[in-house]
Amino acid sequence: MQLLLKDPKSGTDFKEIDLLHRQLERQARIQRYQDGGTETDLNPELAKRNAGEKRKPKRNDIPEELVEKLVEAFLDGCFDYQKDWYRAGNQRTRAILKSRQIGATFYFAREALIDALTTGRNQIFLSASKAQAHIFKAYIQAFARDTVGVELTGDPIILPNGAELHFLGTNARTAQGYHGNFYFDEFFWTFKFNELNKVASGMAMQKQYRRTYFSTPSSMAHEAYTFWTGERFNKGKPSAQHLKLDVSHEALQQGKLCDDRIWRQIVTILDAEERGCDLFDIDELRLEYDAAAFQNLLMCQFVDDGASIFPLNMLQPCMVDSWSIWEDYKPFAARPFADRQVWVGYDPAENGDSAGLIVVAPPLVPGGKFRVLERHQFRGMDFTAQAETIRQVTSRFWVTYIGIDTTGLGSAVAQLVRPFFPALRTFSYNPEIKARLVMKAWDVISKGRLEFDAGWTDLAQSLMAIRKTVTPGGRQFTFVAGRNDNTGQPVPGEARQHAAPGHRAAAVSGQVHASRQ
Repeated sequence: MQLLLKDPKSGTDFKEIDLLHRQLERQARIQRYQDGGTETDLNPELAKRNAGEKRKPKRNDIPEELVEKLVEAFLDGCFDYQKDWYRAGNQRTRAILKSRQIGATFYFAREALIDALTTGRNQIFLSASKAQAHIFKAYIQAFARDTVGVELTGDPIILPNGAELHFLGTNARTAQGYHGNFYFDEFFWTFKFNELNKVASGMAMQKQYRRTYFSTPSSMAHEAYTFWTGERFNKGKPSAQHLKLDVSHEALQQGKLCDDRIWRQIVTILDAEERGCDLFDIDELRLEYDAAAFQNLLMCQFVDDGASIFPLNMLQPCMVDSWSIWEDYKPFAARPFADRQVWVGYDPAENGDSAGLIVVAPPLVPGGKFRVLERHQFRGMDFTAQAETIRQVTSRFWVTYIGIDTTGLGSAVAQLVRPFFPALRTFSYNPEIKARLVMKAWDVISKGRLEFDAGWTDLAQSLMAIRKTVTPGGRQFTFVAGRNDNTGQPVPGEARQHAAPGHRAAAVSGQVHASRQ
């Protein structure tokens, strides 16, 4: 105050007045900060840091140094036969016949991500169903997340370099309009392969793109069989231009570029083991699978389903893209089927330690379709754990029927299920009941009244394996199929039937319920 009242003031006086005011201002900021303020009260310059336009982080951004880390992890994680696929990646078309569970989907998901990051090319995944195609997506996301800590999002996944990763079911209408490398998963199980392949081939028509087909074998009657053998190449050409390809295991074991410019390879489970895959106990698998199942599922042998009650061409119309057409079923919801009724069937293993359970939606109207909503497999679980799994199914669905086969080992599970589901039906089988069941199932399937997800090739294999035979005494016919540990206990020939009042009848391959409607 004395300085303000002083007259006249010198330059030094004005400087001191300015200093004192600045000290008063600073003290006021400190006081405000102590009363619950922020650091901007002490330093107003901090507020300017966020004053400018905010820069949005790039979505799905993987910097170049992290791409190198992904490539290194990808190559380090390959078995020798997968390195064959990598070295053949520059081929225009690859076709691979493979054993189950040797990591083909896992490998090609990673390969596609690396290609998209390094070349900017689109990647398109075709599977028997949308649900099956999203297995690729899960592998890709897990690879990026676990290796470099980047969470890839979106459907399609769009990378900063413009590459798009699309995950499609095998529907010709939904597969049109895309371009890029395409991966055709389980192409030997798709319905109307020739029609779909025309669309798929068009997606990779540009010379920069690559086509990859890989699958376990199905039936020699499938449309893709002639594509594999090269007979399709000869169609419409003069005899002088016909090719005779050797597609035997011996010729294709190491991979070979054939005369029709398709690189082919056959990888059996024994090949996988010899070339570094240590995930299997082959001796144990030989015990779990009958000879025919072992040859088909693990040794890449096609099935001649001419003697089957349910040949593949009959089953294919039943194999649908469930995510696309079942609008009333939400598999990841707490109540997947809301308040609609379902039927549940449980079939124990009479040989080995595998059993199975399926959930079926009965039709709403006479003549409607039965839908297999879920299937569960039990391996090495005790009866209490299996009964608890059945109880959990009843908490997620409105279950109006449970049927358990007590012919063999199911009686123990039935005793544990009855307390929480008193209406449980138990039943035993004989050749007459099996015959009635299979003929009813044939009627339902032949009329297209059964639906299940096209990705469930194990269920189709189970049905294809059902054949007619005679009883040991030779006095009457019955229906049998070798049990295997692949499909759990809804197995090929062990079809079941329950005799419920009124309109309900039985199951296909372990309780796929049919109806007299």
